[in-house]
Amino acid sequence: EIYTLSLHDALPISIVIRQEIDRVDDALVALLEKRMNLVGQVVDFKKSTGKAVLDNKREEVIVSRVADKVENKDYQAAIVATFSDILKHSRTFQKQQIR
Repeated sequence: EIYTLSLHDALPISIVIRQEIDRVDDALVALLEKRMNLVGQVVDFKKSTGKAVLDNKREEVIVSRVADKVENKDYQAAIVATFSDILKHSRTFQKQQIR
């Protein structure tokens, strides 16, 4: 939903938008935690098979898929960079767990 801002309504609208951002952030946290739970399962697999933490081909597929899924291309670079950070932190977590 897009909100129109007028000088008179700017403060209340900004509060509404911030509240919506907070709800989206809450959903992102829950989804990231779910993702990390799955990464934990990948750690178990990698431990048992001796597979390396870094899988360049898998990461390329993820980044490419994310880039393709972004509908508003103005956001593409920022969203791809965000996912690259997620992958980087996932690798760090995996390395810590495998030690």
